[in-house]
Amino acid sequence: MKRTIPVTASERNYVIEKEKFVPVSEYYGEDTFSNKVMKEKLPKDTYKKLMEAINEDKVLDISTANIVAHAMKEWAIAKGATHFAHWFQPMTGITAEKHDAFVDPVGVGEVVEKFSGKQLVQGEPDASSFPSGGIRSTFEARGYTAWDMSSPAFIRRNGISTTLCIPTAFISYTGEALDKKTPLLRSNKAVSKSAVNMLKLLGNKNVKKVFSTLGPEQEYFLIDMDYFFKRQDLVLAGRTVVGAPPAKGQELEDQYFGSIKERMSSYMHDMEEELFKLGIPAKTRHNEVAPSQFELAPVFEEANLAVDHNQLVMDTMQSVARKHNLAALLHEKPFARINGSGKHVNWSLSDNNGNNLLTPGNTPHDNIQFLVFLIAIVRAVYKHADILRASVATYANDHRLGANEAPPAIISIFLGDQLTNILSNIEKGIVTKATNAEIIDLGVSSIPIVSKDNTDRNRTSPFAFTGNKFEFRAVGSSQSISFPTAVINTIVAESLDYLAEKIKAKGGNINKAVFEILKKEIKDIKPILYNGDNYIKEWEIEAGKRGLPNDKTTPVALKALITDKALNLFEKYEVLSKVELKSRYLIYVEKYIKDLEIEVKCLNNICLDQVIPAATAYQKTLSQAINAIKEALGSSAVISAQKDILKTSLELVNKIYSTNKEILAKVESASAIHDEAKKAEMLCSKVKTKMNELREYVDELEGIVDDELWPMPKFWEMLFIS
Repeated sequence: MKRTIPVTASERNYVIEKEKFVPVSEYYGEDTFSNKVMKEKLPKDTYKKLMEAINEDKVLDISTANIVAHAMKEWAIAKGATHFAHWFQPMTGITAEKHDAFVDPVGVGEVVEKFSGKQLVQGEPDASSFPSGGIRSTFEARGYTAWDMSSPAFIRRNGISTTLCIPTAFISYTGEALDKKTPLLRSNKAVSKSAVNMLKLLGNKNVKKVFSTLGPEQEYFLIDMDYFFKRQDLVLAGRTVVGAPPAKGQELEDQYFGSIKERMSSYMHDMEEELFKLGIPAKTRHNEVAPSQFELAPVFEEANLAVDHNQLVMDTMQSVARKHNLAALLHEKPFARINGSGKHVNWSLSDNNGNNLLTPGNTPHDNIQFLVFLIAIVRAVYKHADILRASVATYANDHRLGANEAPPAIISIFLGDQLTNILSNIEKGIVTKATNAEIIDLGVSSIPIVSKDNTDRNRTSPFAFTGNKFEFRAVGSSQSISFPTAVINTIVAESLDYLAEKIKAKGGNINKAVFEILKKEIKDIKPILYNGDNYIKEWEIEAGKRGLPNDKTTPVALKALITDKALNLFEKYEVLSKVELKSRYLIYVEKYIKDLEIEVKCLNNICLDQVIPAATAYQKTLSQAINAIKEALGSSAVISAQKDILKTSLELVNKIYSTNKEILAKVESASAIHDEAKKAEMLCSKVKTKMNELREYVDELEGIVDDELWPMPKFWEMLFIS
């Protein structure tokens, strides 16, 4: 990675300025108050207390917090920071911050820079305007931010402004979670407790903590900023509500992993440099399937840090894009009939000794452990597929799920042929003979051999095992990965506890007990296993026979969050109280309605202010041309083609106007529905279908109207930039 550094006159070679190349390793994490920086800046006893508080969930005493705050302030000021901010993740899905200056008056005309432990540990932003799902009234303004010690503070630069950002949780005055981070932190604690208990039951006494790890692959589009600002639908809704597909899309398959164009490569370079300075391990970049679509993949990190980093990745993508006169589109489906964008969240479990619990090992103990955790996860997804589906239910993601670039709404698990056969044989009590390729021996005659990476990957599966992790492919590209991760952590914790109780009750030889329990569980949970093509109609029929939920729309899918099963589960593991979970359901439903209504307004404005006037202007020009031809050549002139085009244009304008009017009437009718859930369902079933119909008319008209008169940039202009 190159960083351009000013050189002195003596370093110049005649008139050619040299560029100094600095390895990434020399500036990686320079804007992060990292473990390395803390070790350097803090006294040894303070550093030790802070690490104990982080690793062992201890409370940090105020005197230690004061020392940490002072060191953090000095470090930040040395980097040009004038303000600090508690950086949090409210239920809006994006991040929020309130900036406070370090300066405090000490006399007339005098100030000093101060930052206390109390200011570090807790802040008080106005919470009245953030979504709360009925937890609080809008006139109740008090809310608290609480320092998340497990995620390092960082420097944020915006123009000439430099701010110290402190990752925090966000709670109400009465203690309910108003953010996405708090339930994630609670779920981390829950899955750690359950996993440690299971490991101890299996004879592993050296593990003190288990944590989930994530590697979220972020997909995005880049288009020229000038085109972006000429499309109000992109600016206001994030996607094009009208637009005909280009003559060439992705059918030639020449974009995927192709050479990256210079302009995009320069953008990626600058973006990654910013990410590296923040200590974000961006590892892989490449072209995605659709034109102007790309992907960034990081190295695995502990879940809480990975979630924070992914929020920063999305923000950095957009801020750096502006500097290159580009717009980074994170919407799940910015262009109809063009592949959309997801966020493949790779999830695994690791212990405090650095062991991945989903990696098959070299000893019988390791492999019994592997199978137990594998079955626990499979069971979790089987029992709670509806909740997992609900965790990715958004208006934007509905445009993508079920299309041929994303998994369907049916949640299933891909394990590959070998692991599936092994589980099948365990269920039947059949011994599998070892081959040279099979390297894992469980040491129990009735449990077969497992091989590593002895299977292909399945890109159509929503939840696929890929060696030593599961890839949850249904998460939307613009979505915070916090809630899907919290759901996975919680349901896995529940399954681990369930299996642990079964194994304890069985008693006797632990290996045989495990085998007997797994044998029964595999029989119960195998309907969730599917290694085939998830896109085919036959699978949808088969999934129905297996009793797997198939909730295709967000209003339907979200109901899983307010079932007794979900409410009791999240409350039992202290991840979300019943009040908190119900509030999230209401927030998600409300957001669905708002997102749809924003698109309706955009569609209405575009049709009335741009499309119909453009068509009318074209009709006028065409009519004048027809009359001119008649006048020049007489009534015998052949003008049937022009008349057909004019007639088609007139018919389409009438259809556009009447359908748009019908949509507005349906939206107005929905406004009288006071039950938000019923309102969302009505808008989904009645309005969304009409919006799709209206789009078809507009897109057909786009193919007729003179290109010079069409008021918006077209897909071919936006998607094929250089």
